[in-house]
Amino acid sequence: MATVTITQPPAQTTVTLVSTSNDVHKPAPGRLGNLTDTQSKALDTLKSEIKTEGWFVEERMDDHMLLRFLRARKFDVALAKKMLKDCEEWRKEFGIDELMKTFEFKEKAEVDKYYPQYYHRMDKARRSTDLHRTPWKADMKALYAATTQERVIQRLVYEYERFLTERIPACTKILGRPVETSCTILDLHNVSLSNFVAVKDYVKQASAIGQNRYPECMGKFYIINAPWTFSTVWRFIKPWLDEVTVSKVDIIGSDYQAKLLAQIPKENLPKEFGGSCECAGGCSLSDAGPWNESTA
Repeated sequence: MATVTITQPPAQTTVTLVSTSNDVHKPAPGRLGNLTDTQSKALDTLKSEIKTEGWFVEERMDDHMLLRFLRARKFDVALAKKMLKDCEEWRKEFGIDELMKTFEFKEKAEVDKYYPQYYHRMDKARRSTDLHRTPWKADMKALYAATTQERVIQRLVYEYERFLTERIPACTKILGRPVETSCTILDLHNVSLSNFVAVKDYVKQASAIGQNRYPECMGKFYIINAPWTFSTVWRFIKPWLDEVTVSKVDIIGSDYQAKLLAQIPKENLPKEFGGSCECAGGCSLSDAGPWNESTA
């Protein structure tokens, strides 16, 4: 300028780019407009092979999507194709298409009391901001009285899909050039090691979905209010993540406001994180952003 029986998958949203700057923009390496000859050949080869094998999905597998998988596997076509094929099989097993047609998270307001997780406006790079108040400190009995771990995972996937089909196109239109990632904030206030143990299975499953099924969607990841005990938790989590994901993580203590405000406009950052935004009914329930006409 940050969340499966196959029927017909939803079409990718087409957006008209509206330039907001006279600056000449050069895409980051490995993206359209900044590919080496070797990377361009890898993209053409991957697309050709999956078309020949009969599992290319025209509505979903555009060049931006294919490049996400190629970057995740350092442009090794065989490894990227396997990752993409595994993802397609997972989509069938999870029932993504049916999920997107029928899923309703009616318990959202109640779950928000224990595990707020929401997309909220944009950072200075015009990426959607994905905020989590960690469930590690939650009253797990109360949380799972309101919902189930299965539904929390379904909601995570549902929001990932909305990120790709609604939030990215809206942010792209505002910026005037492709936006492909989100900015994530994870708040660890009052987290203890015992809290982590209670939810480690969920954290492991959610991490695997993020990096294996929706690769290269994370632009920046701020972990704030990290207590001294987090070093132990991080030793558990780090092996679950690939090196690219780890490189995007910035672990901060309680003095995080200046760093967040350097990344996110004050008016877009919720007041509880040092910003000035106070959405009616609470930021965590507002779905505020250019993808939501009522808040755009």
